[in-house]
Amino acid sequence: MARIRLEAVRHSYGEGDALRPADIEFEDGGAYALLGPSGCGKTTLLNIVSGLIRPSAGRVLFDDRDVTDLDTAARNIAQVFQFPVVYDTMTVAQNLAFPLRNRGLPAGQVRQRVGEVLEMLDLTAVANRRATRLSADDKQKVSLGRGLVRSDVAAILFDEPLTVIDPQAKWRLRAQLKLLHRQFGHTMVYVTHDQTEALTFADRVAVMRDGAILQIGSAQELFDAPRHTFVGYFIGSPGMNVLPVEAEGGALRIGQHAIAMTSGPTAPGARVELGVRPEHIRLGREGLPVQVRRVDDVGRRRIVHAALAGHELQVSLDEAAEIPAEPRVAFEPGRAGVFVDSWRVGA
Repeated sequence: MARIRLEAVRHSYGEGDALRPADIEFEDGGAYALLGPSGCGKTTLLNIVSGLIRPSAGRVLFDDRDVTDLDTAARNIAQVFQFPVVYDTMTVAQNLAFPLRNRGLPAGQVRQRVGEVLEMLDLTAVANRRATRLSADDKQKVSLGRGLVRSDVAAILFDEPLTVIDPQAKWRLRAQLKLLHRQFGHTMVYVTHDQTEALTFADRVAVMRDGAILQIGSAQELFDAPRHTFVGYFIGSPGMNVLPVEAEGGALRIGQHAIAMTSGPTAPGARVELGVRPEHIRLGREGLPVQVRRVDDVGRRRIVHAALAGHELQVSLDEAAEIPAEPRVAFEPGRAGVFVDSWRVGA
């Protein structure tokens, strides 16, 4: 295991930065996720950690040792890719044993470790089947197993590893990966565009966009106090409402309506927005008038799509909650945030 630190790391494939200058640290034994849309730089960052890419600038350190110029093998990294990497002519068990035998482990220790991983990934029944005869799901399980079978790695890196896995199996595999982390304490970094995968797997999540790390935090921190409007919008289902407002002294104005709250410092010409999550809005007979446009039933809750001063607003309600004939909304005290040029200001 290792503590991994990136110092002022930047990377470009040509014009513009695929990864903007970033400082990030993965603590020894921590479980992390890099979360963001396609093309945001998360796989580039992961490949810089693994040694598949040398950064255009900056340093990569493992336990304070500069490994920027070392290849993957020298960093003692296990990496699991989006699509299965297996030896089709080998059996499942042989695929799992291969990394261990390459390192000269005793046969008894190899059998024990392979047996543990087979059971963990529910592959025992196909242990002696050649990989070429496996389904896409099982091939990716074998690929996962090859990354997990070694207990001496500095870190295990996952690049969208569940993309080809059947949706019904994803929940169980995520739980197994989390259990493995708790049991063995590997440093793990997991790349995904799926917030559910990121938030259920990782202790801390780095949200990325356009090559930049916008915020690193726990699931609760990202939900309760997003530092950037994109973080608020990307985390949560539905995401945070972002409403354009005008700052007037100690109040914010949206259309003809004033909301009493401190706006924080603003510069001339700055874009000011109010961010509030659908869960933190009360819909009733008091507050600001809205027009209800649509109501979506999503099981135990309903999502009300409304318009506030011409701007779209989503409100999350209990399934049995009443929607008045002339509805109004009020924001829960302390739950709304003010954003200036997309960045949160104040507490």
